[in-house]
Amino acid sequence: MTKQELAKRVKETSYLEGDFTLRSGKKSKYYMDKYLFETNPDILKALGEEFAKHATDDVTLIAGAELGGVALAAATAMQTGKKWIIVRNSKKDYGTSKMVEGVLKADDIVLLVEDIATTGGQVLEAAKIITEAGAKVKKIVAVIDRKQGAAENIATAGYKFESILTKEDLGIKD
Repeated sequence: MTKQELAKRVKETSYLEGDFTLRSGKKSKYYMDKYLFETNPDILKALGEEFAKHATDDVTLIAGAELGGVALAAATAMQTGKKWIIVRNSKKDYGTSKMVEGVLKADDIVLLVEDIATTGGQVLEAAKIITEAGAKVKKIVAVIDRKQGAAENIATAGYKFESILTKEDLGIKD
């Protein structure tokens, strides 16, 4: 699937108009429902292929934050053959009570995949958990950059950031 075809598929499956409050607290006239594009096998496969292009040889692990990053990390792991982890939003209060599901080692070099980046808040929380465990976040890559501060906030925090698509690629004007 070309980038243009991917952009078209993502937009036609997940673009909604209305009055929305985003996770960041920002208001928006549009919403990209990530679960609508992540649950389409053709789109998920194409996203895994795109994320895999960012998994350089030194990357030892793929990570995704719950819940939106889980399918993306799994799709990327299947494309690369690299192991992957889930970074929780909060500790579960039963069982192992871990913040990371899977095996994260202190010497891991991690590609952190994200669904939609607005301000970068959730992915930065996940990056902090990974780095506090002693691992290194090589790069953060999002499916969509809404162009509302995520790239700047992620860079300010000391991480490299890229996106597969931007709101412009989707033909969205704020």
